[in-house]
Amino acid sequence: MKKRVISLLMAVCLAATALVFPAQAAETVRFSDIQDKETVMAVESLRLMGVLDGYADGTFRPGGVLTRAQFCKMAVYAMNGESELGLYRAVTVFPDVKPSHWAAPYINMASKGKGIIAGYADGMFHPDRTVTVGQAVTILLRLLGYKDENVGGIWPQGYMAVGQTIGLTNGVSTDPYAALTRGQAAQLFLNLLRAEMREGGKYISTIGTPVENTVLVSASATGPDGRSNALQTASGDVYQIYSGKTSNGALNGYKGTLVLAKNGSKALTFVPDAMGASRTVTLASKTATQLVDSNGIRYAMESSSPTYYNGEETTWGSAFSWLHAGTSLTLYLNEAGGVEYVFVGGGSSSTAAVVVYEDESAAGFDSLTGGVTNYSIYKNGSSATLADLRKYDVAVYSAASNSIRVCDTRVTVYYENCYPNAKEPSEITVLGGTKLTVLPTAMTSLAKFSPGDQMTLLLTEDGKVAGALEAVGSSGRGNAVGIVRDGTVQMLCGTAKISVTAEDAKQYEGQVVRISSTRSGVTLSPVSGGASGDLNVSARKLGGRSLAENVMVLRNGQDVNLSQMTSNTVPSSDILYARINWAGQVDLIVLGNTEDSTVYYGRAVVNKGERVQVTDENGREPGEEGYVPTYSQGQTTLEVFYGDGKSVGPFSTGYDVRTGDYVKVILNSSGTAFMHCEKLTELAKVPNSAWSGETAVTVGARTYKVPEDVPCFNRSTGGWMSLSAAHGYSNHCSLYVSDGVVRVIEVGD
Repeated sequence: MKKRVISLLMAVCLAATALVFPAQAAETVRFSDIQDKETVMAVESLRLMGVLDGYADGTFRPGGVLTRAQFCKMAVYAMNGESELGLYRAVTVFPDVKPSHWAAPYINMASKGKGIIAGYADGMFHPDRTVTVGQAVTILLRLLGYKDENVGGIWPQGYMAVGQTIGLTNGVSTDPYAALTRGQAAQLFLNLLRAEMREGGKYISTIGTPVENTVLVSASATGPDGRSNALQTASGDVYQIYSGKTSNGALNGYKGTLVLAKNGSKALTFVPDAMGASRTVTLASKTATQLVDSNGIRYAMESSSPTYYNGEETTWGSAFSWLHAGTSLTLYLNEAGGVEYVFVGGGSSSTAAVVVYEDESAAGFDSLTGGVTNYSIYKNGSSATLADLRKYDVAVYSAASNSIRVCDTRVTVYYENCYPNAKEPSEITVLGGTKLTVLPTAMTSLAKFSPGDQMTLLLTEDGKVAGALEAVGSSGRGNAVGIVRDGTVQMLCGTAKISVTAEDAKQYEGQVVRISSTRSGVTLSPVSGGASGDLNVSARKLGGRSLAENVMVLRNGQDVNLSQMTSNTVPSSDILYARINWAGQVDLIVLGNTEDSTVYYGRAVVNKGERVQVTDENGREPGEEGYVPTYSQGQTTLEVFYGDGKSVGPFSTGYDVRTGDYVKVILNSSGTAFMHCEKLTELAKVPNSAWSGETAVTVGARTYKVPEDVPCFNRSTGGWMSLSAAHGYSNHCSLYVSDGVVRVIEVGD
């Protein structure tokens, strides 16, 4: 029965009504006249289900009102009662609703069959009268199992009170006599899908199979039928949409409930959870415990905070080091304002793109936005205008943030393979086995090439292929760069994590490199040059050029937070490369491999401080008559030891470290406090046979450098020793590494 809900809904023509129920909706639909996030989510969730839709002109008209007949039809489909409609087509329940009336079966069934509606005192239904908020709330409460005897009081106030109590009227007018608008109807039905039945259990369990605590990561996954309009969850599951519609991406990044058809193979819709708030920001800097956006707003982070990146669920602690300045993040905040989880990207993934073919052109943008014109523009993560757009830039639209996201990343590649064929590829293989998704809008330009050709790809902010060019001349030259970490190159391209494998990557560990490929494989070359001059941190200047709002600063392949740099001036001799962006600003700085003397590596010792008695609330001191024992906890301090008689601190600390942890700490410029602390990576029980003399050790096919003065701690004796003594004490040791270098060694049980 429930399998035919959508089919019948789409087949029935709703004549002379304010709703549109199209027979087919294969294209991405966005409505130009709704921007409020709650309304956007509600409309999209119900549109995918087939309950409502917009108009042919691309509008939804949220302020338009509904008739009693229209709302009655929506309610019937919400309860999956369409299979019984045939029983009520020839029935006359109300004199003003003859069998010939388009809504007769819906009204008759809702009244006689289900008892969720009633007529007026004159015995009529008045199908063309405007439905009121009170009438709509009453109908939906009856769907939830509420009856007059459960409500009490007078109508409609009693029903409105219950609706408010259970959250059914959240975001809807509380005036029961007000006309119900289309926007309010969408919110009411979304609240219905989130609601509990009076007798217990989720309402959505009556229409399908709910999968709770699901995060929707993509609306453009390739489904079993080969179409790129399937929903993908963070768990990796992919579901075709039952109605055949295509999601506009407005629900991407949200946590909620995926409602499956009873057979479990397709999705009826996705119902987002009610959240405290969501906010799309541009990342400026980050640590394991904090992120700062481009406006300087700081957000406290937990290492375990769920983070959704590249279509996968991970944690902030695992993902943050791969994110760079300019990355678009959608933060989902709880009611207390804390970050509940993070979605890497602007809250939606690309389903279509527009390639800019003339400078300062917005041609094709209306097709991306569905007619929305009040969008903002970001280019490579920085605020921009149309005047900043250049030929071969790639634009996509983020419905979640109502913004055009522009990327100018191009990469010259050798075309290795494709799927399913070269004329209409949905996926191509380049860069030594790297697979990239091809947007439908790129197929025409890609069809000019075949495996074996060299070409330059135009990429979207989230790393999808938007077009292809001949790899000749300045216009077809690639500009892609990446960071080499752990023997893999991470291409810097908006929010994407594109991992490239290259045979010579290890020799560039910790460096920024240019990326391209030929028939012989992936080609890497160190970056150099760019802007020149000293870096003035406080003035945010490099020479005479301003730093971009999302400037990325790297040393040894790791992010450097400008606000935490110990020196206000970095001499030009310590700057290996400074990239100039489209606005003439510096957006990438690569520093030399020298380390500031205020960086220490060692063993943490944490002291929580003594708990002591203090003056009580009546002003009495300990020992005085009538004194009420009152205690104060002393400050927690951190001291880092890095050899016999060598330590830094103790200083007050709020870092999440314990005694015995091995850490990297940085002092502030005055040497009075730690401004940064992070745990070193542990390589446990490395045998002495892995060592090449005392300058290098190889673990897991990676070779780590070992400074000649590396501190070695003997846990059994509690003392420090030389490296040779450590080797002589035990046949294995634990290494604590950072940036490809062994910073501390531990031996003993």
